[in-house]
Amino acid sequence: MDVNTFSAYAYFFLTLFLVIVLYAYIYHLYTKRKSVDGVDYEEYAKMALDDDLDATPVKSKSKEKEK
Repeated sequence: MDVNTFSAYAYFFLTLFLVIVLYAYIYHLYTKRKSVDGVDYEEYAKMALDDDLDATPVKSKSKEKEK
């Protein structure tokens, strides 16, 4: 096996490995949507789409602190 053939195999398997890692990360993001403290940060993405002054807040604030 010469260097060019070895380089081609290494490139192919590295690319395959990185694609698998990417899809595993995407799967992890969509299955674990809420963080440990229970906050779903995808709700905050709606702020970019719904950017009016009279839009409802993503998270309402209460006068008492949550415990």
